[in-house]
Amino acid sequence: MRAAVIREFRGDLSLEQVADPVCEADGVVLKTLACGICRSDWHGWVGEHARVKLGAIPGHEYCGEVVAVGPLAKWQRGDVVIAPFILACGQCPECQSGQSTTCRAQRVPGFGEAGAYAEYVSVPHAHNLVRLPDSLTPALAAGLGCRVTTAWQALTGRAALQAGEWLAVHGTGGIGLSCLLLGRALGARVVVVDVVPEKLEHAMALGAEAAIDAREGDVGPRIMELTKGGAHVSIEALGIPATVDSSLACLRPLGRHVQVGLPTGKLARMDVNMNAVYMKQLALFGTRGMPAWRYPSLLSLIEAGRVDVSPIVARHVALSQASGELRAFDGPTSPGVAVITDFAG
Repeated sequence: MRAAVIREFRGDLSLEQVADPVCEADGVVLKTLACGICRSDWHGWVGEHARVKLGAIPGHEYCGEVVAVGPLAKWQRGDVVIAPFILACGQCPECQSGQSTTCRAQRVPGFGEAGAYAEYVSVPHAHNLVRLPDSLTPALAAGLGCRVTTAWQALTGRAALQAGEWLAVHGTGGIGLSCLLLGRALGARVVVVDVVPEKLEHAMALGAEAAIDAREGDVGPRIMELTKGGAHVSIEALGIPATVDSSLACLRPLGRHVQVGLPTGKLARMDVNMNAVYMKQLALFGTRGMPAWRYPSLLSLIEAGRVDVSPIVARHVALSQASGELRAFDGPTSPGVAVITDFAG
């Protein structure tokens, strides 16, 4: 099969013919119909993620057609499915309690497993798969794969965002836009923060109540003033010290900070204003992915027309263009995200 392989960190992905994936007993093999290009992929491509080694095939946001089925899997050839990027075992205590994103035996395509920047991808633990709803295209489903599901879990599974509350979103990439759209659907008032005027304008057009250019400084106090006391919930969507600081600073007393951005590499440890946490009695939540059993709560919202997530996908690209999309994460990016839909080009 044709796949994009990391042969050099920060180098162009190598387009190669590699062995077709093997179908595991409890899994399936998918023909990849679409795969999102995510900032998490960038962390692996630059060499900052411990599980990504040279020779890896990236890609964890995928939609595909079942072409092979293991004897323990309950799918049929021809089924079109999507999956959470965390493939949980279903057997450990964490899985049995419903907290499958913390599964002890989890497997993640693109991070220690061959990913979906390829014509085919092997998916173990196929009980995690979800059938693609008729109302979603494979490209849009792939765009949901990490960012929208993670945003939904952050807002509803962790922060318990309520209608009428102020939601601050720091960073308007895929995760940030997802939080904006879903926060609005939940009845929150949303203020977004970024350094790219085009992205702030885009967010305002999608329903943000206010947009703050972080280049002008004093993000926390400006949000405190705008919201008359501070945000109730703040999403950090980049994983960098400046936005973590701003997120904590913008919260009102008893506010909830949710760490969605991935702090890794040299940023895995950072200084945090614990005095603000103590004095304002803040709650700090970490979040990563979404359990498979929660997919219906999100998909039903989309299918009912209560939220339109189509603005998240800005570009359909070929596999050969993935290197350029990853390189773009080195700096401020344009609105929306890219999805690979052409695996021959």
